[in-house]
Amino acid sequence: MSLLDIRVPAVLLRIDPNPFHHGTLGAVRSLGRAGVEVHVVADSTPSPVHVSRFVRQLHPPPAPGASTGEIAAALHRVAARIARPAVLIPMDDAGAIAAGLLREELAPAFLLPRQPGALPGLVADKAQLAGMCAATGVPHPVTLVPDSAEDAAAATRRLGLPVMAKWSRPWLVPAGSGLRSTVLLRSAREARELYLRTGEAGSPLLLQAFLPPGPGRDRFFHGYVDRAGVVRAGGSGRKQLAWPRGAGLTAAGRWTPDPEVRALAERLTGELGYRGIFDLDFRRCGRTGRYHLLDFNPRPGAQFRLFTDTAGLDVVRALHLDLTHRPLPAGRPLPGREFVVENYAPLTVLRPAPRGRELAWYAPDDRAPGRAMWALWGRHVTGRLAGRLRLRLRLRLRARRTAPPAPRPRPGTVHRVSVPDLPQGLAVAEDERASSR
Repeated sequence: MSLLDIRVPAVLLRIDPNPFHHGTLGAVRSLGRAGVEVHVVADSTPSPVHVSRFVRQLHPPPAPGASTGEIAAALHRVAARIARPAVLIPMDDAGAIAAGLLREELAPAFLLPRQPGALPGLVADKAQLAGMCAATGVPHPVTLVPDSAEDAAAATRRLGLPVMAKWSRPWLVPAGSGLRSTVLLRSAREARELYLRTGEAGSPLLLQAFLPPGPGRDRFFHGYVDRAGVVRAGGSGRKQLAWPRGAGLTAAGRWTPDPEVRALAERLTGELGYRGIFDLDFRRCGRTGRYHLLDFNPRPGAQFRLFTDTAGLDVVRALHLDLTHRPLPAGRPLPGREFVVENYAPLTVLRPAPRGRELAWYAPDDRAPGRAMWALWGRHVTGRLAGRLRLRLRLRLRARRTAPPAPRPRPGTVHRVSVPDLPQGLAVAEDERASSR
């Protein structure tokens, strides 16, 4: 018999169209295995998620960049189809922010944690987060918000190069703009040029003191704050591999209890009055040894399934149990447990995992998503390589068109062609002709 109330379905909301969002699949499996009816509001048709046997129904999502009203309308359509109250679980920042603002409007069709409606948006905003950390005594890298291109250049001199550049509200960065939510800048000129694109990004540019990565310095903490304000489920983990390297998502992680990280998470969520699922990213300063908070995500992290205890409890199940007024089982942590995203860290899968390991895509009881992922990933990689090849060819053709014509040799002079520009045989022949004249 399931510990969860299987009469109450779950609705997963993801506005970001990323087809490789393995966190959505993790939530589908976690709740589906417990007998909960799972509905997915996301662009999952091109994603491996849609073939999971635990998905009850797919629903059209709001478009990226949709207004709060448009998101509400999409969710009301889903509620009309389900025709009974459901637990709503946003899987990205845009969805979490909208759900917080719409909590009263969506009730009673959807169950959501009770907290200040604007709070998810405030913690997700990287500029606001810096101020919150200062107010609560949680270490945070020194962060400056320039108000001009020259101010951005001056900020790099104040912080010292290199510096981290972040857009305050990364979920507003339009797809296809070429802008990244986070980038490492190595010169004042780069900072000046990036600031000039603020209008495209949709939110202010932040420049942040760079904390260099290093072995064992990156930590993350996932948790669920219940109705009483107590952090339940989850735990702290160590990022073993990241994609992209140094500043990307967790490709391979290990459950590594860390009392300091837990204390910081409990202090911050307690001071803010936060309720619900959260995902925090920390990095330890190599000079002071203190952990600094880098990001506060007001929703499940993609690797949340790493923290599944002996009772089968994770943060998604904890949310469903708490909102349906069910007791949370008292399980024991499983330190040393690993989580691996196969398409980003394929060789890690081959290594022994004595404390247990969960894969993002493959599961013995739900094989179809794993097969679909590799087919989709193969097309994705091939497309990226072909795109890079086309770009290189265009750049070469452009360089040839714009290059000045080669000077004509004067009579009686020897014109030697650079050896690397010719096949070896032709280069030798040219040398022989030159020496015979």
